[in-house]
Parts: sequence; C-alpha cells; structure tokens
Amino acid sequence: MRRVLITGGASGIGAATVARFQEDGCRVAALDIDEAALALSTAEVKVHCNVADEASVAAAVEAAVAELGGLDVVVAAAGVASRGSVEHCSPEEFGRVMSINVRGVYLTCRATIPHLRAAGGGAVVTVASQLGLVAVADAVAYCASKGAVINMTRSMALDHAAEGIRVNCVCPGPTETPLSASFFADTPDPAATLQAFKDAGVIGRLISPAEIAEAINYLASERAKATIGAALVVDAGYTVR
Repeated sequence: MRRVLITGGASGIGAATVARFQEDGCRVAALDIDEAALALSTAEVKVHCNVADEASVAAAVEAAVAELGGLDVVVAAAGVASRGSVEHCSPEEFGRVMSINVRGVYLTCRATIPHLRAAGGGAVVTVASQLGLVAVADAVAYCASKGAVINMTRSMALDHAAEGIRVNCVCPGPTETPLSASFFADTPDPAATLQAFKDAGVIGRLISPAEIAEAINYLASERAKATIGAALVVDAGYTVR
C-alpha cells in the first residue's frame, strides 16, 4: 500500500488528487493551511501546514510520515494565484507568490526526499502550470513562479534519479478550482476573462480537477517509470494554438 503526501490537499487539484490515490487504496496525508477545508478532507491523515514556512513544513511532514508509517509519493500542489504587471505587482505581492509557489515546493521536497530515500525510492510530482511554459499578460509573479517550478523539477530529477526517486511536474491549463476563480475574479471583467480562458483551449470548457489528478496519479505510478524530469501539459490544447 503506497503512502502519499499531498500539499494543498484540502481543495481544488489537491483534493481531487487525494481522492484519486484513495481509489488505488493508498494511504493519503493532506497538508493544507486552510483548517476549515482540511477538516472536510477525506484524507486519512490531515495536517495543518504553511508551505512557505520552513518550521511548519518540517513539523507537518514529520507528523504525516509518522502517521503513514513512511512515504512513497509526494505531490506538491499548494499554490496561490496573482494578477499584476511588473509595475503593478508590489514587491510584497511578488514575494508572497514566490514564497508559496516556489519556496513552498522547495521546502516540501527538501523535507520529504529523505523519507523517499529511506523507503528505497519513490515519486515526486510538482504542480506547475501551462503559464510556466507560455505567458499571459498581467500575471508576472504567477508566470515567473510556475516557470521556476518547472525548472526546479528538472534539476531535482537529475539530482535524485540514481536514488530511484523520480521527479516530474504536471502543467495544468485553466482548471475549475477556487484558485482559478480567484484569478478570474481579480480582473476588470471576470466573466469575460473566464470565457477567454475557456476559448483558449479546444474543448470549450475549463478542465476538471479530476482530470489533473489523473495525470498526477500517472506520473507517480509505475506506468511512468521511464518518465523523469517531464513537464506533462494538461491544458485542453491551450499551448497548441
């Protein structure tokens, strides 16, 4: 029975990923900063965690691993959205986004890779975005952070492949989550922005969290044992146009 730790596991893509691994009979720990949402999670283990804080991540990982009895899979799904050009994104906002979206992945992997090593290997899946590969206007911090996650994933993949630890990332396109809702809401015309993102793909709708969770589950599975350092794009054709 695989033991899985998921940050941002209480909502959106993280919650869908919890459910997907549970379908496989895995024991799952959800880490999240939102205690109210965490209380409603179906995860077997639930731990409050601020991924931007080193002490919080270290304590949460140790608590989760103790409850799970070890660790085989890590999914770093915690993240935030942000709007603003380089002139209109304040230094404080830029720092907040980078601390959660980039530092959060770094701290999560730093704390969990020793446990994967102790288990004889395992898989790490980070959650980036199609906006780490292509850009959109008025989202400089978000685009920068997700591009950083993709290349951090590649670097970690090289560092740990020989230990039997595969590191990959998934790059979701516009997905129907609270995070995306906040991204759309922070625009002059949220309805028009939402429609524009629907139209940017080829399926005429947002992607479901379950569809992203399926890709994460694949990357963490033995079916992807030769997939290392990949950025798997699941964006409904957004980046094809």
